[in-house]
Amino acid sequence: MTETGTGTAFPAPVLGIDVGGSALKGAPVDTRTGTLTAARLLVPTPRPATPAAIAATVAGMARHFAWQGPLGCGIPAVVRDGRAGTAANIDHSWIGTDVGALFGAATGCPVTVLNDADAAGLAEMRFGAGKGQRGTVILVTIGTGLGTALFHDGVLVPNTELGHLRLPGDLVAEHFASAAAKRREQLDWPAWAGRLNLYLGQLDAFFSPDLIILGGAISGDFAAFSPGLSLRAAVCPALLGNDAGIVGAALAAAPPP
Repeated sequence: MTETGTGTAFPAPVLGIDVGGSALKGAPVDTRTGTLTAARLLVPTPRPATPAAIAATVAGMARHFAWQGPLGCGIPAVVRDGRAGTAANIDHSWIGTDVGALFGAATGCPVTVLNDADAAGLAEMRFGAGKGQRGTVILVTIGTGLGTALFHDGVLVPNTELGHLRLPGDLVAEHFASAAAKRREQLDWPAWAGRLNLYLGQLDAFFSPDLIILGGAISGDFAAFSPGLSLRAAVCPALLGNDAGIVGAALAAAPPP
């Protein structure tokens, strides 16, 4: 905690890092407001994206900010007690890795680790499009893959990983409807929106959500593809954009008030 001149205590910033399939993004975060307290740092994801390589990248990012306090990190994997149970768009050698211990040793900081989409969801529910929303809310992060965070009455159900659902034709959802698939197959907005609608329709049918929030950089183009979406649930773009994963990772690592 830090102190003001009046003696009132305020939480110090927390460093949030979002590990993605194409880049790592990080910045210190004021967890009271969800705002970044320094310019965001973006570093390409190393190839191969092994635990050692990414740990070294995370350590370099901590050094960039001269960081010595708590650090939160979202990774594209199921995470239980700081240990990776799966690996999506990173090297499969992550499976079984104690990520908290690995990053803690690399940075010398206390580290909290969680699923990357869960981190983005925490941020959107606290500060973004999900703020004050009751009922069932699903955040879908659209990027290299499809990540999901599921909430009921504001409570996170962790590690849903619904981007790996099978669609008709035995298609894996994230291979079919991600932003990477749009780029790879050079799809126009209507064609890609049709694919995304098929995937979101499955979530709509399975969970009957009250709200679906679409995140990732492509959410900035919501007006271009939203006419192609036809769902029972309300759908809206995320408000925090590419900062959501950073902010949510920091929130997960923030000391209690």
